[in-house]
Amino acid sequence: MTLARLAARHGVATAYRPSEGVTVPVPDATVVAVLGSLGVDATTPEAVAASLADAERADGERLLPPTLVRWRDEEAVRPPADLPPGTRLRITTEDGAVVTGRNWERLPLGVHTVEAQAPDGRAATATLIVSPPRVPGPERRAYGLLVQLYSLLSTRSWGMGDLGDLRELATWAGRTHGAGFIQVNPLHAGVPGAPSDPSPYRPSSRRFPDPVHLRIEEIPEYALVGPEHREELDRILTEAAELRERVLGKGAVIDRDAVWEVKRRALELVVGSVELGPGRRADFHDFLAARGRALEDHATYQALAERHGHHWRGWPAELRTPRAAEAVVRDDPVLAARVDFHCRLAWLTDRQLADAAAAARAAGMEVGIVHDLAVGVHPEGSDAWAQQEAFAAGMSVGAPPDAFNSRGQDWGLPPWRPDALAAAGYAPYCGLLRELLRHAGALRIDHVMGLFRLWWVPEGHEPTEGTYVRYDAEAMLAVLVLEAHRAGALVIGEDLGTVEPGVREELAGRGVFGTSVLWFERDWAGTGRPLSPGDWRADCVATATTHDLPPTAARLSGDHIALRHRLGLLSGDLERERAADTAETTEWLGLFQRRGLLPEGPGDEETEIGAVHRFLLATPARMVGVWLPDTVGDRRPQNLPGTWDEYPNWRLPLADAAGRPLTLERLAASPRAHALLRELRTRTKGPDARTAPPGARAD
Repeated sequence: MTLARLAARHGVATAYRPSEGVTVPVPDATVVAVLGSLGVDATTPEAVAASLADAERADGERLLPPTLVRWRDEEAVRPPADLPPGTRLRITTEDGAVVTGRNWERLPLGVHTVEAQAPDGRAATATLIVSPPRVPGPERRAYGLLVQLYSLLSTRSWGMGDLGDLRELATWAGRTHGAGFIQVNPLHAGVPGAPSDPSPYRPSSRRFPDPVHLRIEEIPEYALVGPEHREELDRILTEAAELRERVLGKGAVIDRDAVWEVKRRALELVVGSVELGPGRRADFHDFLAARGRALEDHATYQALAERHGHHWRGWPAELRTPRAAEAVVRDDPVLAARVDFHCRLAWLTDRQLADAAAAARAAGMEVGIVHDLAVGVHPEGSDAWAQQEAFAAGMSVGAPPDAFNSRGQDWGLPPWRPDALAAAGYAPYCGLLRELLRHAGALRIDHVMGLFRLWWVPEGHEPTEGTYVRYDAEAMLAVLVLEAHRAGALVIGEDLGTVEPGVREELAGRGVFGTSVLWFERDWAGTGRPLSPGDWRADCVATATTHDLPPTAARLSGDHIALRHRLGLLSGDLERERAADTAETTEWLGLFQRRGLLPEGPGDEETEIGAVHRFLLATPARMVGVWLPDTVGDRRPQNLPGTWDEYPNWRLPLADAAGRPLTLERLAASPRAHALLRELRTRTKGPDARTAPPGARAD
């Protein structure tokens, strides 16, 4: 019981409930390991008793909790009521202004620092977050397209989709088809080196974007490359065209490493041979000043990884921490030049992200570009190196066993320490959100339940031997709402899977949208039948599928069962799985027919996909997302959970129903895509909405 009390004080669970009425105890060894990663010694009964006594003594002496949250317009912003009489208070706002006394009503929104001094000599410092009560909501209903950007190649791409393609897609979808948003996969910086991890959900840094997404020809300095370098540039362009043809014409998968190799060479040539003009240089310097040490650390990691590989724990001792590495870089002109190069790439990528966002707004999109925040970072990446004190050593984020995966999951992502976040005044979290929201009309948060708790798996343990660790959910939400308010952006939480009671309600109360996927929307507490449209929640993105699920054509046809059988992923008998899948599909199609959404009856794939989206539009969902491959009948999932090299996860280009790769230009001219998007526009914007024919320009 003493260990349980100690664990509870630090937010570490000693048992969890995978389902109603079932409680599973957590192994003591797991609890001890997790507490150890939080700096709490629980290795012996004596250590547990001492740590518990220390915690209780600290609680008794504490004047302020680590974090105070005040919701503006929801309650008066007042100091804690339980402070001893005569306690003096001093607040330093995030802008450096000082407020003394107890008159907090005029405190601005922000993340501030409050200091307390009691008459008995006790002193305390805490973070004070003053936040609006809710994130902004959409002005009106909108539909949009969900796309993995790397998969969307145009005739100008260098072997994978880029930010120029994103800008073109947003302009076309907004102007021609009245789409309100484009949701993309995380564009975070990937781990350097080859072979790289192709998953956008296991990045090196979540704060800075990956320059592999740059459209090289649209960098202003590209046109200024002198004739002495044109021959080399022409060779690079020829290689880029070969990469594009390899994917679009020869059926190869996307090779991100090869794309980066040619882009890196082009960028070195452009950056190294063309001086920035005065205006551009001033803009670059402003960018550097605004990002400060965070960007310098990221660029330093990139430069060091080029020389020593990305496994920073094996670097020379003087390079394993950012502050020590600074001195090395200062004395090494070659390294210093590479740090500057990577800062320049971050700036160039940021500016093309801004161009895509501006294009979406100019196209009339109500929301614009929806960026995606991955749940964590690679343990050997830039963020893990630069923010070592913020991550729990020897721990990995995952998921407990459930009905879909009896072995649990280990995602290989180090978790943030909740105590370190609080001690830092949530600065790493604020900086991350602020950067991602700069060019976002909305931010999707992968595994949004992680704001409340995460499943930690100690190194060397099975995922089944993990436990939940709690975060200060009110503080995490307050920072999120504050930064979204400042950016004027919506927030969408990916809340699929196991969600503890009350979480969805708390998120909804703060204006955070959920994610509702057609096939999962059933009356699980009652009949188990599909929910009728009127029973869906309104504050969500309603969609037919996601990047981790089969495209709609594959689900309707049963192709997803055949694929899983071919790869040995089926847990049961093939015929039994097929029968269950057919029964489920038939049930949904019958519901569509009864509601008049499938007047022609089942049988035609394109018509059935149309009925799926008509059903989504019949719900009250304020945002409806259309998986871009569904517009052309692509059957291949972008990611097949449970596979590694058995399936080309995160490397497939957009394709038609026969599996032939499609360019953005051919997508825009597709009668099938045009017909579906025309109906979506009409049903969201009214019968008078005008849609241009495929390939035509909408002014």
